[in-house]
Amino acid sequence: MVLSQSVEDYLKTIYTLEDNGEVATTTKLAESMDVSSASATNMLKRLAQMGLVDYQSYKGASLTKSGKKMALEIIRHHRLLELYLLEIMGYSWDEVHEEAENLEHHISERFEEKISKLLDDPAFDPHGDPIPTKEGIMPKMDDNPLNEAEEGQHYVVSRVGDQDSEVLKYLEEAGLLPGIKLEIMKKDPFEGPLTLRIEGEEQVIGNEVAHNVFVAKIKEGD
Repeated sequence: MVLSQSVEDYLKTIYTLEDNGEVATTTKLAESMDVSSASATNMLKRLAQMGLVDYQSYKGASLTKSGKKMALEIIRHHRLLELYLLEIMGYSWDEVHEEAENLEHHISERFEEKISKLLDDPAFDPHGDPIPTKEGIMPKMDDNPLNEAEEGQHYVVSRVGDQDSEVLKYLEEAGLLPGIKLEIMKKDPFEGPLTLRIEGEEQVIGNEVAHNVFVAKIKEGD
């Protein structure tokens, strides 16, 4: 089935909302897609007719098995492209998201396969997000937002959830990159900033930024 770019964008957005534990309501889709509620409703009805979502008025939509498979294929294209742009084309990690958004709808399965082989079948994109397998399986991540981490504990950054270029530049300057180990020195109350030790240096990170950095607890012996 050949899908339009708009349809693919909706499927990807619905998947992201569901993956975050949210219901893909018309209102949330309209906000995420920057469209009117009427446009979102019309698209959901169209996707339902195509068998890609289950949709009920006032209750939102959920991906069918076919819809989820297609959403994961688009996400796979996007994340492979991000890594290709970074490692082969020389883009910086704060530039690749927007470029991949433009390219993800236009590559063939053959091109996707060649990129994957060229990159040695990678498991993660430049921001630490898992790349769905060719079979449509999304690897599970055992991590939590940095702002929910425990004071006095050691963690490793697994991924960053914010694709805003300015935020990514800030995180790079702060050293909060996937694979970096850190210690939570202090958490100010009432959603205040966090004081971290990164690579031997202290850094103060705002709670809003910390919400979009995901970390995994380091076990003893690691």
